[in-house]
Amino acid sequence: MYKYKLTEETKVVAGVTVHRIQALKSFGNVTEGDLGGWVASEDNLSQEGLCWVSGKACVSGNACVSGKAMVFGYAWVYEDAQVYGDAGVFENARVYGNAKVFGYACVSGDAEVSGNAQVYGNAEVFEDAWVYEDAQVYGNACVSGNAWVCGDAPVYGNARVYGYAWMSEGVITSGEYKQ
Repeated sequence: MYKYKLTEETKVVAGVTVHRIQALKSFGNVTEGDLGGWVASEDNLSQEGLCWVSGKACVSGNACVSGKAMVFGYAWVYEDAQVYGDAGVFENARVYGNAKVFGYACVSGDAEVSGNAQVYGNAEVFEDAWVYEDAQVYGNACVSGNAWVCGDAPVYGNARVYGYAWMSEGVITSGEYKQ
């Protein structure tokens, strides 16, 4: 049995028509009949698991939300991005390109994760931070403030990249970094 349906309510986001979703059964914190967020097609949100898109959040393109992942607030997941596991993307966050957010990772605030970047484990990316290209943030690591992590830079363990830091190829080039 399907867990949600696309409603007739639509809007256009960045030139793409998206549909509001509605729960067809109760699961997790979702009650049968609840209106959710917005998806371009049923391919954007798995009919299995506890995953959900709510609020004004939107998933479009070939992006997919699955597992127990939650996308809410004004968040937008698009292009070929994937959000899965117990991950959360919320507030005004953007996940796009071929980016992946999974495990128990959270992306929030006005943060962006793009390119082939991956955020996973218990990692957090928030405020105005940007993780892009082939960067990886994982473990209990946090990237926050106006920090940028790019190239193939890894940020892991209990590392903190914050303020106006810019980390590329594993080398901090400016700002603050705390191991």
